[in-house]
Amino acid sequence: MRVRNIRIGIKSIKDSLNEFKYYWEKIEKGKEIEKKEALYFESIVVLRSVLTAKRIELLKAIASHKPKSIYELSKIVNRDLKNVNEDIKLLSELGLVELKKSKTDKERVEPVIKYDKIMIEIDLNEKIA
Repeated sequence: MRVRNIRIGIKSIKDSLNEFKYYWEKIEKGKEIEKKEALYFESIVVLRSVLTAKRIELLKAIASHKPKSIYELSKIVNRDLKNVNEDIKLLSELGLVELKKSKTDKERVEPVIKYDKIMIEIDLNEKIA
């Protein structure tokens, strides 16, 4: 099985805009760009506020148990369904969880993860504001 990774890192807004400009210019010139699976946050404080221990627990539970619904996931992690729903919605908006709708006797939403590893990357050479 091929291991799929997503990189998570810290990048200032200025650096993000510069990177966007760089890639936009390449696209305008018809050059190919490399596809990256990455998610960046403005600071370690923001990263830690988003990737909490509870949300990481959800990611691990989805990867190991492969629940067929959010309800089943909430039972696996022994958490309130409403709170799990809120966390899964955020993780989905970030692209860390895919939500697959299936219709059986009830409409269910199955949380799916397409990654085997999440790698956090911090550039120690980036200037501190």
